[in-house]
Amino acid sequence: MAIDAQAARQLQLIVPNLHRRYSGVTATNRMVAPRLAERFRAAWLGSDAPDGIARMDAADLLKCWRRRTPLIWHARRNNEMIVGVLLKALGWPLKLVFTSAAQRRHSWLTRWLIRRMDAVIATSDLSASYLKREATIVPHGIDTDRYAPPEDRAAAFAEAGLPGRYAIGCFGRVRAQKGCDVFVDAMCRLLPRYPDFSAVIVGAITGEQAAFANGLKKRIEAAGLTSRVVITGELPIEELPRWYRRLTIYAFTSRNEGFGLTLLEAMSSGAALVASRAGAAELLVEDAVTGVLTPPGDVDALVAALEPLLRDSTSAAAMGARARARVVEKFSLDAEANNIAEVYRTLL
Repeated sequence: MAIDAQAARQLQLIVPNLHRRYSGVTATNRMVAPRLAERFRAAWLGSDAPDGIARMDAADLLKCWRRRTPLIWHARRNNEMIVGVLLKALGWPLKLVFTSAAQRRHSWLTRWLIRRMDAVIATSDLSASYLKREATIVPHGIDTDRYAPPEDRAAAFAEAGLPGRYAIGCFGRVRAQKGCDVFVDAMCRLLPRYPDFSAVIVGAITGEQAAFANGLKKRIEAAGLTSRVVITGELPIEELPRWYRRLTIYAFTSRNEGFGLTLLEAMSSGAALVASRAGAAELLVEDAVTGVLTPPGDVDALVAALEPLLRDSTSAAAMGARARARVVEKFSLDAEANNIAEVYRTLL
């Protein structure tokens, strides 16, 4: 759905997505943008537009020049901040908002851009600590209807055609930063003792990570687990909820992370959780209640945390139910959209 000149004049919010490759930032943006469009007259500029929000292109953007009423430009990347700063300098009546999930010291360019924002949002206290300016804390949310437990997890698992009765998963791009090697090493030690379980790694393998992925496959083959540890590669977005519903346990093994959206996706789907202390894990997970927290990169700790859940599927199911309840209560998309909307209202 494109916008005409009248709609351009009535716009209150532009959601730019100026990145060609699909990423975690794109995923979080796609989820919350339609909820924001329920609260404000909004349009999406760029690739991978979701349903539920109008789309605009460069020609539509030109229609917003020299209007008098303010217009929110909500950036999530450096290039989007740069475009917003330039447009504002050229006369677009923009109010610039930036969301940061990064948990690291920012480059000089990012710091310079952040100082020119009218408002800044951080997804956690730790992310906010690196911003060197006032920020509003708004954790990411998840669509709890889309990422929901199956009515019958055994039947959902059976659809995958994997050996055994249960699945343990690790989702995200296949690379060392995501700890895929830690997960594979843990599976090579655990799966021989638990024949009812299969493991699945869902995520893209980019060209520069091909050697890393091949190394993982060799470890799996050497352990005699080729049929029980499956690396699917990248899957269409629409298939991800189905794969989460097949899991009894989810392992979040990142060594470092901005936020870690897969944590929320798995928790919302009712999977028991073992998570490294990376990204927003300590914000999202109640240790030993809705999941178990472990040190990043520690195979021994991961094995020790996973084994009780592999041994007792009833306990795993109970943990998954508690995780689901926590997400519904505190980390829904509506909660995220409402908190972002409050930031917008202070600028409009």
